[in-house]
Amino acid sequence: MALTDDGTDTSAADRRARKGWLAAGGVVGAFLASACCIGPLVLLTLGISGAWIGNLTALEPYKPIFAVIALGFIGAGFWQVYFRKPTVCEPGSYCARPSSARITKTALWASLILVLAALTIDWWAPLLY
Repeated sequence: MALTDDGTDTSAADRRARKGWLAAGGVVGAFLASACCIGPLVLLTLGISGAWIGNLTALEPYKPIFAVIALGFIGAGFWQVYFRKPTVCEPGSYCARPSSARITKTALWASLILVLAALTIDWWAPLLY
């Protein structure tokens, strides 16, 4: 239990904030890891074209770095959400609502799927054309 100067417990609030930051880091990392390959594919599928889309492939050498960073955030986020002892929330607070955990879990699962899709695009992308 971490007590502040006024004697309140900040560990529960810190854990809730940490879950959100880890999920956000995983989402940002997933978008960066997929910007080189899945981004242009999605844009072209939606009918958006232009010469600037080819510039996104310049991020290809950085894909493994972004993927490792994203997987680190996602792994830490999954550990915080699924394997840590749940914190006690005050009734009526945001963390007491089930939607707060649902949003974090959805963000973690979506970013994991996006990173895995970016890492395996060489296997499944030829099936689309």
